[in-house]
Amino acid sequence: MWVQEERAGSSGALEAPVIPLLQVVFCFVHLLLSKKNISIEKIKLPDDFTIPYMVYLQSSPEPCVGALIHPQWVLTAAHCPLPVKIRLGVYQPSIKNKKEQFRNYSLTVSHPDFDAYSLQNDLMMIKLSKPAMLNTYVGTIAVALEPTVFNESCFISTWTWDDYKNSSDPDIITWISQYPLSSSDCYNVLQQQERAKVNIMCVGQPLSLITKIKQEVSAALAICSGRLHGILSWSKGGYTLGNEGFFTRIHAYARWIMKIMESY
Repeated sequence: MWVQEERAGSSGALEAPVIPLLQVVFCFVHLLLSKKNISIEKIKLPDDFTIPYMVYLQSSPEPCVGALIHPQWVLTAAHCPLPVKIRLGVYQPSIKNKKEQFRNYSLTVSHPDFDAYSLQNDLMMIKLSKPAMLNTYVGTIAVALEPTVFNESCFISTWTWDDYKNSSDPDIITWISQYPLSSSDCYNVLQQQERAKVNIMCVGQPLSLITKIKQEVSAALAICSGRLHGILSWSKGGYTLGNEGFFTRIHAYARWIMKIMESY
């Protein structure tokens, strides 16, 4: 069971504990990657399972993932459309459950230097119309204040469609554990991109996938050592299967995030 432990750090930001190992063990998808193949193992989860800090931003034409970083604030990607509905405590977005909380937003603030073409500074803050009720199913996650350390594994989560567009909302929560590329390797990869090259965390490798790629909800979250370190800005597809994903580094924007929360 995930229990919210709300406490203030030195920066005043809310901190949250790491997801307990028990929940990570009961994964929906367990990926064993090798050079030759990818095996997928499905494991049954409890019906009321959630990743507490994940927020489902229901929007058109595509939904996005958000991170609850404060009872009244959600952090997501600036390239995401504005949500028509905000849902917390969600496991299967295509099926509503009694444990969910629904919110509207009262304010959105994109980073002032966001560039829609390069996706530089791809962050947006969303203020909820009223604070979330923190419980076993809904909780906050602390933002990173420092970069990831070498050889640190990150927990990347989103929602996917089993059969793309079989419903307006995705079917299931999906995740993978990945090691970010080193700064030098990431720099070399980014030189081949026409996208942002600053404050980007590179995850995964170019893969020739032998399994069907499931469609993934935008703005996946990367949690490293119990803190939010990245929000997916763009990918090459199939990042929950180990393919390339490019995340905005959250620690570089911690001051901006705190300033927005204090100002509004």
